[in-house]
Amino acid sequence: MTTSTDSYSAFFYGTLMHPKVLQRVIGLDSRHLQIAPAVLLNHTRHKVKQQDYPGVVSYQIAQSEKLVGELERDQRCVRGCLVAGLTERDILFLDVFEGSEYRRTKIQAYPLEPLVDMSIYSKKDEASLTPVDPPPIPAPSALPPPVEAETYIYLDPSALEHELWSFEEFVKQNASKWYGADARAREDIVEVDRLRAEILAAQA
Repeated sequence: MTTSTDSYSAFFYGTLMHPKVLQRVIGLDSRHLQIAPAVLLNHTRHKVKQQDYPGVVSYQIAQSEKLVGELERDQRCVRGCLVAGLTERDILFLDVFEGSEYRRTKIQAYPLEPLVDMSIYSKKDEASLTPVDPPPIPAPSALPPPVEAETYIYLDPSALEHELWSFEEFVKQNASKWYGADARAREDIVEVDRLRAEILAAQA
């Protein structure tokens, strides 16, 4: 694989919001990354049927597919995290992990706090990853300038549930399945590990 100096930013809204899951996908060394809480406007995040991960679609599509009705502004905003400093290799692993259910798309993400080093953020305990009372999303006029970032939009709205996906519930009930020993049985993780092995073999 050729080396590239390109750097990417991405907005994560599901399983990859958990630093241990992100590190499991791109590799345990994530010192080159920075992270901040962020928001994606005019989108909604839903459970994928019979899965414990979510899919995001535009608010317009969610309405046309009758996943939601009229929502207040904050309800049609998706809270997630902005990660900066991703390499071309990181993006390759992420594309494999997300698979054919999603399309990587450029969006505008609004950071809610300054970026911090991932090495600091990843030391948070699981309770602090999901604050009970997060501060309200500022009015559009009070938001900082947006950052162009990649995100993964879900391609099949018919496979989404009406119910909105909860990161707090994921952290409490399912996150360890994505970065612990059980992760080796997940098809998406298997594909990432296979690619990692191929890259290492090519470099040997």
